[in-house]
Amino acid sequence: MRFSSSLKFNAVSEWWDEYISYDALKKHIYQLEKQQQRSLYTDLESHERSTLLGGQDATKNDAMFVRLLDQELKKVVAFYEQKEKELLEELETLEKDVLKMDDIGLGGGYHYEDYADDYDEEEDDDSIGSPRSPDDTRRSPSRHRKSSSAGRVRRPTLGASTSTDLSPAQHRQSVSSIDEPRDLEASYTSNKVSRGTLGKLNTKFNTLRDSLISSQSAVEPPATEPTVWTADFSYAYDTRLLFKRRITNLYVSFTNLKSYVEINHSGFRKITKKYDKVIYSELKDQYMQKVDVTLPFTQAAKDRINDSINRLVELYTKCVARGDKATALHQLRLHQRENIAWERDTVWRQMIGRERRGEGDMEDTAGATLIHEPEPTIVDIPTPIGIFTITRRRIFKVVALAIFILLLNIQIVPGVEANRCFAILSFCTILWATEAIPLFITSMFVPLLLVIFRVIRDADGVQMSPPEATKYVFSIMFSPTIMLLIGGFTIASALSKTNIDRVLITRILSLAGTRPSTVLLTFMAVSCFASMWISNVAAPTLCFTLIRPILRTLPPKSAFGPCLILAIALAANIGGQSSPISSPQNLIALAAMDPKIDWASWFAVALPVSAVSIILIWWLLLVSYKPARSPDGEGDIEIKAIRPTKEPFTVKQYWVIFVCLFTIGLWCIEHTIEEYVGDMGVIALIPVVLFFSTNVLKKDDFERFMWTIVFLAMGGIALGKGVMSSGLLDVLDGAIRDLVEGLSLYSVVMILSPIVLIVSTFISHTIASVLLVPIAQAVGQNLPGNPTNLLIFITALICSAGMGMPVSGFPNQTAATQEDELGELYLNNVDFLKNGVPASIIATLVVSTLGFVLMKVIGL
Repeated sequence: MRFSSSLKFNAVSEWWDEYISYDALKKHIYQLEKQQQRSLYTDLESHERSTLLGGQDATKNDAMFVRLLDQELKKVVAFYEQKEKELLEELETLEKDVLKMDDIGLGGGYHYEDYADDYDEEEDDDSIGSPRSPDDTRRSPSRHRKSSSAGRVRRPTLGASTSTDLSPAQHRQSVSSIDEPRDLEASYTSNKVSRGTLGKLNTKFNTLRDSLISSQSAVEPPATEPTVWTADFSYAYDTRLLFKRRITNLYVSFTNLKSYVEINHSGFRKITKKYDKVIYSELKDQYMQKVDVTLPFTQAAKDRINDSINRLVELYTKCVARGDKATALHQLRLHQRENIAWERDTVWRQMIGRERRGEGDMEDTAGATLIHEPEPTIVDIPTPIGIFTITRRRIFKVVALAIFILLLNIQIVPGVEANRCFAILSFCTILWATEAIPLFITSMFVPLLLVIFRVIRDADGVQMSPPEATKYVFSIMFSPTIMLLIGGFTIASALSKTNIDRVLITRILSLAGTRPSTVLLTFMAVSCFASMWISNVAAPTLCFTLIRPILRTLPPKSAFGPCLILAIALAANIGGQSSPISSPQNLIALAAMDPKIDWASWFAVALPVSAVSIILIWWLLLVSYKPARSPDGEGDIEIKAIRPTKEPFTVKQYWVIFVCLFTIGLWCIEHTIEEYVGDMGVIALIPVVLFFSTNVLKKDDFERFMWTIVFLAMGGIALGKGVMSSGLLDVLDGAIRDLVEGLSLYSVVMILSPIVLIVSTFISHTIASVLLVPIAQAVGQNLPGNPTNLLIFITALICSAGMGMPVSGFPNQTAATQEDELGELYLNNVDFLKNGVPASIIATLVVSTLGFVLMKVIGL
């Protein structure tokens, strides 16, 4: 979380203007950044390179910023000095008052000794809550009882003490952890009034005290002589209550002052670190040495605050907690203002946070709508029980249900089970395509409907009973492929949580230089590579964060901004095809392959295809946007270089890298070691066990996994098995055999490719694979040589290439929401149509040509 948010929530509201002006300093840093970047641009008149970025300009920036920091430091020092002086004086007064009360002791009870006969007249004359000196007319017991029950208790006049209005119930609540709860009126009556006598009494307070002690001794003799801090009658009770409030308030003030010092010290450290990072300076260490020797931040000042807090704890222990220091600490900390702890965000945490706040469904890392606008109302229909609102989603729900019921009652395909499976397939397809309900909920319909309508058949073609079908369906839903998906989530979470993704990416980007074309290609390569390991949901989110410094320093209306944002989105989509765990559609394809190909075979095809696609799309964007040209058409722009992080790798980061590389290596040679590990899903358990057992990841991280994607994939696998088991796939075989009869394998590839591209452009990439992989499987089984795995592989790769619309995959959706400093969108629909559609076609052609050749080379 940003420090500005931490400052906002942790600061004492009354002191807000006295804290470091962090946001104002940050804005000034960005202004210096813009000025610095302008000095890099080519002089349009002389065409000579500016040299202002040298030592003089950097020194000037440092001196200017140091003056601003000094102003803030002076403000903090002045406020601290004033506040510390006030609090120390108040503490000294409090300690003197405690000593005075020690001297007065129980004799101070004369404040409660007023037994005048004219109680009623005095009651009318007294002003409520007015202070009374020791010489004031003393009150009668009846009067004291009446005022107590009315919620008014006279306090002893002492130092800064004043009268306080509290009901007996409030008294009891505030000191319930100190004394046995006592009703003030009952206590006073039992200790001062004998058997209903309410007349004039001339008994002195000492007699009252002796009576009180004697009555208590009859029950249990006191171990020591009672003091004002331990006695259990009204005067002592109220005295403790008074000092409890004074000590507590002063304790809170000192802890607030301590927090004030800590927050401002963090503020100076954070802002100087921000300055060094943005301006490429080394001011932080030098200026923090100055801060550390300034009054509020010196060790002597910290010791004074801590000493004052300890003195208050001792006073509370003596005056309120009856000598129990542990109780005193506990009670004081209950009153202490709690600071709000902020944890630095990772891309993974941001992504899951958006899902849990309802800003996105996250069912599909490549195609589900993540950001939902309020659904527009089509029509409102008044009914006797209220207004019934008709929306688009409700219409689709009704349509899907109607078609499902209709298909169940009409014989479309031969075979009872096959016809019912066709109805289920149609019902789920409509819900998936329209997103009428969350995608993973539609997936949960699949096992429910397969069992209820008895669609599953055994190997002999006999319809399974519901108990048998249930066991079969759930056994195939949690397959090794699902465990592979969870293993991918574990790797992604570990890379993000340990900040390895950001460190590696910034180091790579630091090599890109300042040429727009080179920076563009580097960002595309990084986005694609990141998508392979932290999914094509997290990768663009991370990259869009890293390009903020570049976007801030671009000339107004520069074409490089929208070009870079679109390039990252398109590259992230391409990255979705590069590794088996980069997107769910790849895992669905792996699950359908027989035999499954290993990771080495996948990389042998996917990496060259992705690399060629990235380069061709890069050329497309260069021609379309001409991003190197300055907005006025004269000269070229230069890009702010990315500065690599200086922090060295930690032992934990090296451990995460080792486990990830070890796991990926085993995946690549899985066929060789299959007799030992059984399946890639077992290998996926390695990072899960090692990261969680060594506290790299914790229980909360496991709970944050995108389980909606897991259930979406499980439903897709179950539907695919249902299509095969019900006999529907055999029916499709017959129809497809007639369509592909006489066609060569490559002709089928060229027919299948555009179909897959169109479907994946308009619906979720994962759902496209759920629907189209069984078709590719059926087509392959009817071709000579049974090239089933080849067609499934091509289908999965092209599913990731559907990126022609703003809604085509999460990377596009995220790119479409990026805004500049004025709140204007960088991209519009024309940008996607003009560049996204050609990029989709290019990627599809690369898959169907180069990808096809490579698949034949590896033996598919």
